[in-house]
Amino acid sequence: MQDNLNIPRHVAIILDGNGRWAKKRGLPRNAGHVQGAKVVEDMCEITWNKGIEYFTVYAFSTENWSRPDDEVAALMKLLRNYMTNAKKRANKNNMCVRVLGDKTRLDKDLQESIADLEQSTAGNTGLHFQIAINYGGRDEITRATKSIASDIAEGKIKIEDINEELVNSRLDTAGLPDPDLLIRTCGEQRISNFLLWEVAYTEFYYTDVAWPDFDEAELDKAIEAYNKRDRKYGGLKK
Repeated sequence: MQDNLNIPRHVAIILDGNGRWAKKRGLPRNAGHVQGAKVVEDMCEITWNKGIEYFTVYAFSTENWSRPDDEVAALMKLLRNYMTNAKKRANKNNMCVRVLGDKTRLDKDLQESIADLEQSTAGNTGLHFQIAINYGGRDEITRATKSIASDIAEGKIKIEDINEELVNSRLDTAGLPDPDLLIRTCGEQRISNFLLWEVAYTEFYYTDVAWPDFDEAELDKAIEAYNKRDRKYGGLKK
């Protein structure tokens, strides 16, 4: 990677291509998810070493429940395996971990593990690592809207109080900076209901590389492409 590049503060990635990666190798789809999970762990270290402060991955969408039962079960097993050592690993690396999405649909043991992980790592000052699980951008905005409507009905706030800052405060990403760079792997060029509110001014980068093959060299290409963009906000260069 070139020296003196502007490193994005927040990088988000849509992890695409696990199943296709496995199929290409004659392996079950779950093998792709397992390899993809290993890449996520590697990238947490790589992003932090490059100076990226926030790293967000799209791991399981609200639409993913419609996948075959055995694949969903395998993904939930993979999540449980991750949670087994996540707290110890995160605290060792001074990493703050946060789960985005509607956690109420997850099994109770997973909800408890997530709550414990978030609470125990909340004070860490290293990489802020966000995992989107049972997440959908439309669902996030819907839940935020219901929260605001409930407060209006109870007289806690007035309609006139609604602004962007209030909406931001009710999103799963409350308190986080918006992504500077969104990467999608495996050749697809869709947002797929990911961070719909938050990516209003985000730069997009697409690569044909499947997520299980994504590495530091591919991240470098994305950062270099990001540096070639003319970043503007409201007509003013950032």
